[in-house]
Amino acid sequence: MLSPFAKRPSMVISLLAILVFCAGFMWISRVTKASSQQPAAIARQAPPARPAPIPDDNAGFEAIFDGKALDNWDGDPTFWRAEDGTIVAESTPEKVVRSNTFLIWKGGIVRDFELKLEFKLSPTANSGIQYRSALMPEVSKWAMKGYQADMDGANNYTGMVYEERGRGFLAPRGQFARMAEGRIAKLISSLGESDVLKEFLKTGDWNQMHVIARGNVLLHFVNGHLMAGFIDEDSQGRAMEGLLGLQMHAGKPMKIEFRSLYLKNL
Repeated sequence: MLSPFAKRPSMVISLLAILVFCAGFMWISRVTKASSQQPAAIARQAPPARPAPIPDDNAGFEAIFDGKALDNWDGDPTFWRAEDGTIVAESTPEKVVRSNTFLIWKGGIVRDFELKLEFKLSPTANSGIQYRSALMPEVSKWAMKGYQADMDGANNYTGMVYEERGRGFLAPRGQFARMAEGRIAKLISSLGESDVLKEFLKTGDWNQMHVIARGNVLLHFVNGHLMAGFIDEDSQGRAMEGLLGLQMHAGKPMKIEFRSLYLKNL
């Protein structure tokens, strides 16, 4: 005698289909439940908090002017003097500077270094910080040539990298420049428009200049803002060491003041 299922094969197929469906449903339910119980993916953690940088100070720097006398400096006494804690350079209609003259630091050769000082200029003043420079006795006793952190009373050039009696404008204010072999000038980056950077300068008041020379890289900061940068790859023109000095440019009567001069050899 045939079973009822043998008589009705379609019933067998239907029952098998139902069993397969139920088994699949139960498997999906288990997987879904297991997935819901897994821990959530760990979010990327923020790095540990770091303390905010403190303002730069003069740690490791040495004062190179005692505020009293120019014993460690050499310059034309007609124009240079120490007064009230400052180095003063002053010309008048009766005492005219006819050729650029310098106050030369007698503390030795500078190579890699940082220099910080404050300066104040009269409206007609033209000055600068001479570094890694050389004397030019054939011009005058107090003549120099070499790198200069430029400054002027009108703040048209203050902050730029200049070379006195050499290659001239190396990195005007607002430029980070390179001089490649063969004296090929290249612009690496703009640091901002010159007139925008000029807004950080105080006309007729005290400003701070910070010069960093490390290897063939020169950086000029004024009042905490990078004014110009220069990489000197011109092996025939660059200088890796030399003298330090302060400039008084030839021209109209002017007054130049420096104070708080600090040097750190690197």
